[in-house]
Amino acid sequence: MAVTTFQVALWVELLAAGLGGLQGALFAADTRHRRIDVLGVLVIGLIVALGGSLLRDVVLNQPPVVIWMNWYLVVAGAAALVGMILQPLIAHAGWLITVLDAVVMGLFGAIGATKALSLGVGEVGALVVGVISAIGGGMLRDIVLSLPVSFVQVGTLYAVAAGSGAGVLVLLVSLGTPVLLAAVICVAVTTIVRLVAVVFSWTFPEQRSLPTLHRRTPRQS
Repeated sequence: MAVTTFQVALWVELLAAGLGGLQGALFAADTRHRRIDVLGVLVIGLIVALGGSLLRDVVLNQPPVVIWMNWYLVVAGAAALVGMILQPLIAHAGWLITVLDAVVMGLFGAIGATKALSLGVGEVGALVVGVISAIGGGMLRDIVLSLPVSFVQVGTLYAVAAGSGAGVLVLLVSLGTPVLLAAVICVAVTTIVRLVAVVFSWTFPEQRSLPTLHRRTPRQS
């Protein structure tokens, strides 16, 4: 089902980029054991702000908005600088980074799924694009920082939160719900699922190796 009459507003894209840059810089500045310098903090902020959009556009075979939109890099970079400056003031507010992470995931997931639908991508494909958009920045951040990639580790339902929000958006749009309302609900669902999972430590069961069958060795005569 194509949403041909809807286009993601510039301010929404810039809001997502700004919050992504802010969250990424706060996360990097708080990772003290990695000894990241000022430039590194700025780069991590940009990666979080730009990663999801870049992967989304590559998958959709579209010109990367992070390159073609003049204000995208400016807003993301400025937000990253603000995050770096504010981090010492909120050094003990780890919850703020988690909340921002959840909101950023929801925003990028909503933008990605909506853009996919507007280009005529099917519902399942739009769901996949939404998830890629939501987790892309965090995934690239973890890779650059040599951290375990969040969505493939035993954790707090990182990808499930992204998929829940994007799935709700695709379902609501297919039922005729206005896209803007569906996107707001998508952000809310992603944020709530992520934060509830963190608070209650919800996880999937950890993968365990199947027990091996040991052959009996013949007794020595």
